[in-house]
Amino acid sequence: MAALPCNRRGVPRVCPPMPSATQRPLWIVPLTVATALFMENTDSTVIATALPSIAASLSEDPIALKLALTSYLVSLAIFIPVSGWMADRYGSRTVFRAALVVFMAGSLACAAANGLAWFVAARFLQGMGGAMMVPVGRLVVLRSVPKSQLVTALAYLTFPALVGPVLGPPVGGLITTWFDWRWIFFINLPIGCAGIVLATLFFEDVREPERPPLDILGFLLLGTGLAALMLGLASMGRHLLPPAVSWGCLAGGAVLLPLYWAHARRVAHPIVRLDLMRRSTFRVAVLGGSLFRIGTGAIPFLLPLMLQVGFGLDALHSGLITFAAAAGAMFVKTLAPKILRRTGFRTLMTWNALLASVFLAVNGLYTAQTSHWIMVTLLFVGGCARSIQFTCVNAIAYADLESREMSAATSFASVCQQLSLSLGVTLGALALEGTAGLHGRTQIEAADFGPAFFAVAVISAVSALAFRRLTPDAGSEISGRHAIAAAAPPPAATAAEMRPRHG
Repeated sequence: MAALPCNRRGVPRVCPPMPSATQRPLWIVPLTVATALFMENTDSTVIATALPSIAASLSEDPIALKLALTSYLVSLAIFIPVSGWMADRYGSRTVFRAALVVFMAGSLACAAANGLAWFVAARFLQGMGGAMMVPVGRLVVLRSVPKSQLVTALAYLTFPALVGPVLGPPVGGLITTWFDWRWIFFINLPIGCAGIVLATLFFEDVREPERPPLDILGFLLLGTGLAALMLGLASMGRHLLPPAVSWGCLAGGAVLLPLYWAHARRVAHPIVRLDLMRRSTFRVAVLGGSLFRIGTGAIPFLLPLMLQVGFGLDALHSGLITFAAAAGAMFVKTLAPKILRRTGFRTLMTWNALLASVFLAVNGLYTAQTSHWIMVTLLFVGGCARSIQFTCVNAIAYADLESREMSAATSFASVCQQLSLSLGVTLGALALEGTAGLHGRTQIEAADFGPAFFAVAVISAVSALAFRRLTPDAGSEISGRHAIAAAAPPPAATAAEMRPRHG
């Protein structure tokens, strides 16, 4: 019998039993993880709104302050691959709580920044926390919820988290207009503290029984390669770095990532398992989801810029329009499981990818004279379509994986997600500048946004070809369609079957 843990005086500690998975409400674990998603989503949308005020306070050009956004993405690229290993080694509850603390520390450092270098470093620290808390939190949900309830649990997970993008733009505009911009970083503190308390009460500190050693060489190759690639992508078309530096980063990433691929094929326990791509459902979710997210990743960059730079709206009015997409995503989350149960993954994901891409392209048809109510309505419906797609992508990716593969799959999927979002911003920026250049201009105008939206919409629409490769019954255990088929009455016998047979 294992000995009880003791305190410093040698007295055994008696801890209250952790509620089992059957005793906990289905929503409590996803809601706890949603605190991390809420902080991350709110933080990114608020900062995008407040960048001009932050730049003025730090006596910097607003374009230079975009480096703060880049540093966050670079930090995610470096540390996401190791998040699954840390959860397996030190326990998912321990790592999740530590990540929340790191993210809150980064928020305080951002609020105290008095220069560009300090602010960029603080955002990098926030990225370290974000790289751990979101993938590890999603891993906790995957390990604590039966597959038959996974879609519902993921809807619970993302529903509160979508409040962040809804509140972020208008709240950021209000704070930067009427108060000091530093207050926007204090929003994270009470949410993070609530997440730590809930995780302590309801998370099981799950560790994998077999914990392979950390693939240090793989971590260096992959982390450095992804960081170089994302820094090069993020700085392209934004004048954050000299062109030679941007191209050098892209070249470095192009060399290091193939080296990691060769390394991962030789070692027994690579930091990111590329062999997971042999699972058809996971492969389709990663490839199709990445193509679809390119368009989605461009929206937070293109849409506020079009409204403010192209149409001349202020940050507050821009935020009151752009929040509609997140409101639509939040509205439809609870309906996604019911829709999926009727259609199945392949049909829904294929046609919905095309529908969502159409609404993405529609953004390029707006003009300064377009009614704001029309914009809000179309953004709301488009947000609904994208929300359904992300619910399906996040669920089908894990349909055929075993429990011991979840941490590796979560790290892999999270890295691909960040890369595709960064690529969406890059392609959107390049399309903007390319359109302006074709017209002999250096300044971006409202007419340049249409081609940019159309370009990223076409890429998102191509994802339908990937989703079409799913089998008709893919993910039936998760969608619930196998239960419907089992409960359906048997088909009536045909006339040929009813004829007596003679031996």
